Amino acid sequence: MEVLHQSNIIIHVAAGSLALLTGIFILFKKKQGSVHRISGKIFLILLGIVIFTGLLGVFVFKLNSFLLVITVLSGYMGFSGFRAVRCRSNIPKALDIFIALLALASVTFFIWYFNAIGMIWSPVIIYSTVSYLLMAVGYDFGRYLVSKKVYGKLWLYEHILKMVSAFSGLLSAFTGTVFPQYQPYSQFLPSVLGSLIAIGFIAHAIAKTRKDKMTHQNPTIA
Repeated sequence: MEVLHQSNIIIHVAAGSLALLTGIFILFKKKQGSVHRISGKIFLILLGIVIFTGLLGVFVFKLNSFLLVITVLSGYMGFSGFRAVRCRSNIPKALDIFIALLALASVTFFIWYFNAIGMIWSPVIIYSTVSYLLMAVGYDFGRYLVSKKVYGKLWLYEHILKMVSAFSGLLSAFTGTVFPQYQPYSQFLPSVLGSLIAIGFIAHAIAKTRKDKMTHQNPTIA
């Protein structure tokens, strides 16, 4: 079991590190084309490995780490962000509803589990993490009430916010593990940074959309 445990840790760390490097690459590359799509899929695959090995660490090898909750939430944001750009529609789909409910069930279970083992968390981390998940899932269900026309203008911003959130969540788990002496700041600040990055990308996307619309209406502007 010790060999399996160490192997699981190595895979978990390697996948997490590669996912972060892939995420950084995506942030600095052009956000269109095959390179962006392929690197995005690689990021999600690596994120899936991180979550799977993290679950093994907690439930098989009995590692007590609340940072896994952040990783799982990062996985949900990554999945939902991918679905936003894949579907580009707010028509309810069974898979999306199932994953949203699973995310809610998972965080509820983790809260109970860590209470049961007597783990103590920083309030700023637990409240912000759970609140963000609830807002994300609440939005995902609420978007079904929005008209198709309106959502047609929202899916890109949703994709940006969720994918950046997936990256910043993974970064929070990484820095929280590597720099435990600086908690909760080593866990909280990467999320703040991710929010600022997402706002910047969304603002750029809005400006580009408006410019393209004006150019289409008045070709002489170009």
